[in-house]
Amino acid sequence: MSTPKSYRFSQPIVGMIWAQTNTGVIGADGGMPWQLPEDMAHFKRVTEGHPVVMGRRTWESFPDKFRPLPNRTNIVVTRQEGWGATPEASGAVVLDSLEEALVEAQFSPGGNEVWVIGGGQVYAQAQEHCNVAVVTVINTDVAGDTQAPGLGPDWAFRGATPAEGWLRAKNGTEYRITLWAKGETEFEAE
Repeated sequence: MSTPKSYRFSQPIVGMIWAQTNTGVIGADGGMPWQLPEDMAHFKRVTEGHPVVMGRRTWESFPDKFRPLPNRTNIVVTRQEGWGATPEASGAVVLDSLEEALVEAQFSPGGNEVWVIGGGQVYAQAQEHCNVAVVTVINTDVAGDTQAPGLGPDWAFRGATPAEGWLRAKNGTEYRITLWAKGETEFEAE
């Protein structure tokens, strides 16, 4: 069994995508406390061709050679005044509120799917605006300083790959990809 190649949605979506441990850790010291190339490839397949919305710290956590993420409008939300004019912001659309970022994203190429990609504060703010969550669960328990958002009772589990058990990465790490939706959002993995 391999990871889904793509998802097919019945309407425009605003989605969140992240990887987390069994205990909900999504980050440690500004990065991810695991190596899982298969999840990075899945992230690329899902988000490529669509705008991505993130916080400044998430943007800064990417190595220089990956900024901006190619073939995506990279929208960075920050309250840090003047940051958009710095060399670090090169290649990003910089806005000071999540609401502005989501509007900008909908009018960007591929805006029928908007992906919120982190970090923790942005996920917490974005939940009320999102209707899809694609969550990679990694079968590990490592320490971290950033937790995944808790999906509330208005979110429904829509499936996992694999349906039972775990996928095994080349490095031996076990993981599975879970799909969640809010309301009547319809989609399927392909």
